[in-house]
Amino acid sequence: MKTKKIILPAMLSLFAGSVPAQDKTEPVTFGAGAFSITTLTDVQQEGNANMLIGATDEMLNRYLPGGVYRSAINAFLAEADGRTVLVDAGLGRNLTGNLEKCGKKAEDIQIILLTHLHGDHIGGLLQDGKKAFPRAALYLAQAEYDYWTSDEAMMRLPENRRNGFAGARKMLDAYRDSLHLFVPGEPDGTARELLPGIRAIAAYGHTPGHTAYLLDSDGYRLLIWGDVTHVTPIQIPCPQVAVSFDVDPAAAIASRRRIMACVAEKGIRVAGMHIEYPGLVDIRGDASAGYSYKLLCVCEGSFR
Repeated sequence: MKTKKIILPAMLSLFAGSVPAQDKTEPVTFGAGAFSITTLTDVQQEGNANMLIGATDEMLNRYLPGGVYRSAINAFLAEADGRTVLVDAGLGRNLTGNLEKCGKKAEDIQIILLTHLHGDHIGGLLQDGKKAFPRAALYLAQAEYDYWTSDEAMMRLPENRRNGFAGARKMLDAYRDSLHLFVPGEPDGTARELLPGIRAIAAYGHTPGHTAYLLDSDGYRLLIWGDVTHVTPIQIPCPQVAVSFDVDPAAAIASRRRIMACVAEKGIRVAGMHIEYPGLVDIRGDASAGYSYKLLCVCEGSFR
């Protein structure tokens, strides 16, 4: 089965409002400058407002009527100049099958960029306890590595929340010989390239080393921002709303405000790991007037 191939011009607005995303999990591919980007959706799901911190009744009634919203678990494949880059690996439920639909085998993945080490972002990296991607170099922020390898950080959590540390450490151990640590920069254009056309952007707070990746090519810029939002319908218009599994909610809020101001001002489109299918949005507005977004819709091979 072939993926849908869409070319997205750098300055052309082809956005419509949010549409139901049930059963939409097929990989969808679009052009971003020299990059070919594919959304790899592991799960489409319906979430509820229970995880929110700081949401008022007025916010909930306006942005989450009924208290539910559409969400997803996404990874992204980026290809350019003979490089094949995977950004996150989801839970791993559909990752292998989705890559096969794109004509890719595990051995074809050369580079893996990780936003952070929660299980729904690294679950696809191990198979039978071993590397699922035997030839891939793994890139991770130094602060993220330091957090998940810290016994002190683990012991600060209740015992029933420490399993994530075991899973992260198991994965890191498997990839220890191909691990590259780095320090992300800022989204204002000063961040140095991590790889050709790709810059790592600090988005700390959800986890201590949470990182976004800015793809910049031929006038097209796309920010794969990981978990800057979880409940996108409320956290974009109300960036002051956090979620219960942010390690540092205040820092996560500050990162969200800073990053949204940058992408809205500079016209940078966003791809998110928990944005409903196909995981792509355009953010508009500013901090004083408020932010809004439009979900990119795919219909019969074109954007509407």
